[in-house]
Amino acid sequence: MKLSPASSSKWRERGGGLLFALLFNGLLLLALLTLAPKPVVQLPDFRNPVTFEMAPAPKAEKAQSKAEKSEKKKQEKSAQQQVQPIAKPSPPVVKPTEQLPSPLPFIQLNSQQMASADIGKLPKKGAEEGSAGQGNSAAVAGPGEGPGGVQLFEAEWYRRPTHAELAGYLPSSAPPNGWGLVACKTVDHYHVENCQALGESPQGSGFAKAVRLAAWQFLVLPPRVNGKVMIGSWVRIRIDYTRTVVGSDQSGR
Repeated sequence: MKLSPASSSKWRERGGGLLFALLFNGLLLLALLTLAPKPVVQLPDFRNPVTFEMAPAPKAEKAQSKAEKSEKKKQEKSAQQQVQPIAKPSPPVVKPTEQLPSPLPFIQLNSQQMASADIGKLPKKGAEEGSAGQGNSAAVAGPGEGPGGVQLFEAEWYRRPTHAELAGYLPSSAPPNGWGLVACKTVDHYHVENCQALGESPQGSGFAKAVRLAAWQFLVLPPRVNGKVMIGSWVRIRIDYTRTVVGSDQSGR
């Protein structure tokens, strides 16, 4: 059977297209195989495991040996101290030519002498200070006139202030005569503190301020109640000023 020229050219075209398709698929498959990663095959390790030990440094060995030796010496020393008995002091040897001192004579006291020797009944320092005036100190009549309504006692001088101690605090414009009145708290050693002005005459003269400023030099006896010294109580101090004499008055009148 003979094919016509048209049909033969048609089969040639189909054959060429099929051949091109096969060739293209083959090249594509070759490219994929070339680009694909190669599998990594791990071979088994037939070597034996290697072990090793760290040897201590020479300095560390020396330090450890020294520490062991010192610890051993301490233990031996403590053991020796525990084993050694405590030596007792030997009694003094008395030579035949020496004589022991004779014992002191024993003094016997009767009950009256024993009572007078009791130091617990001796008067205290505060009682000695209050022995100059027994009883109670004179208190200011009426309600408390001190700071915060505290009760005031009339001051009793342990030592009166001098003219030089008072004159240095007088104002230059002070009148020739007048008085200043303050309230002070008694403290140890006959001193006073926290003084506050209560009044003055004439008003505005500055006498009360002058007394308050000079009060750190004052020495007064602390008040007494039932013979007991009341340190910390408040007292009223009045100082009278005159043209020629500077004096003090305890009466407060």
